[in-house]
Amino acid sequence: MKRFTLPRDLYFEKGSLEVLKQLEGKKATIVVGGGSMKRFGFLDTVEQYLKEAGMETQLIEGVEPDPSVETVMKGAKKMQEFQPDWIVSIGGGSPIDAAKAMWVFYEYPDAKFEDIAKPFNIPTLRKKARFAAIPSTSGTATEVTAFSVITDYKVGIKYPLADFEITPDLAILDPEIAYKMPQNLTAHTGMDALTHATEAITAALASDFSDPLALKAIKMIKENMLASYNGDSDARDALHVAQCLAGMAFSNALLGICHSMAHKTGAIYHIPHGCANAIYLPTVIEWNREVAESKYAEIARYIGLEGSTDKELCDAYIQMIRDLNKAMGIPGSLKEYGIDEEEFNENLDRISVNAAADACTGSNPKETKVEDFKKLFTAVYYGTEIVA
Repeated sequence: MKRFTLPRDLYFEKGSLEVLKQLEGKKATIVVGGGSMKRFGFLDTVEQYLKEAGMETQLIEGVEPDPSVETVMKGAKKMQEFQPDWIVSIGGGSPIDAAKAMWVFYEYPDAKFEDIAKPFNIPTLRKKARFAAIPSTSGTATEVTAFSVITDYKVGIKYPLADFEITPDLAILDPEIAYKMPQNLTAHTGMDALTHATEAITAALASDFSDPLALKAIKMIKENMLASYNGDSDARDALHVAQCLAGMAFSNALLGICHSMAHKTGAIYHIPHGCANAIYLPTVIEWNREVAESKYAEIARYIGLEGSTDKELCDAYIQMIRDLNKAMGIPGSLKEYGIDEEEFNENLDRISVNAAADACTGSNPKETKVEDFKKLFTAVYYGTEIVA
């Protein structure tokens, strides 16, 4: 039996932050990352609207990119002391992901991270608080997903927490917040969204509910990615919606090995997550096409790429991704990104073992083992072809 879960409410278009005035409760904890939300005035707006709703607020700030287990535990402890009715996170994927994990340990202080990190093993939430997510970037879609990526730096592994319990109750997509994204972040988050939608089409739990969302997201990304990268506000509006559609799709259909690889190299090489996905995606499609070529062809056909056979259409889709990467200055290989060859070879066994054990690997359309990951990582490092 399959399941399809989304936030109860999603508010979108300019000015949608005002819905915060309608929330009911006594206390709200706001979780943010660096200083950009404060610098651009969005944090002040959120605090003001929550106060107008009659709530006392607590601020947890400074969540780092790729949030750590330690950051999560510290934030949860602050929540336990404050006892909020609402957890509101505004920012990129990192603060929202961190806030989701804090939520779990706020409601279950005695829970163990190693237990929570097991897929679909989070206990029932909403006994103390509900969750509102406000994304400032157009890529992760964590505002509508059942996922949170937390890094354990002691072992150098990113853990994708996965459970429908951490799907937010309320998502607010105000595109004006995303206008402030710098160009490279626009590129990385946009390609992250494209990867989400692409993997959702071929993932184990893809369905008639998730496929239309993924296809529409890919079409919108194709039509608006470069204009958004170049600062066009209408295109950024479209990308903010497209990434959310992709999130709805993959949260229910699941993902694949592109994310397994990105998770396990991000903590070691510190490659931005969306950039890593963009680098890996063409090679992953080549690897998966043996069993999923018709799916990739379906994508290409839907978005208007040229080709008379599934092979030609799949080739066209791979080339489209490579062209987008090149146009936005995303490297074509890990070597081009700047990873030292000796460092890569030293870590190859480790990242391959960890990628094989990643939660996303089991939902990939093609079985991929440790030795396969070694081939994939090597091909991506040197920018060579992968033999399926």
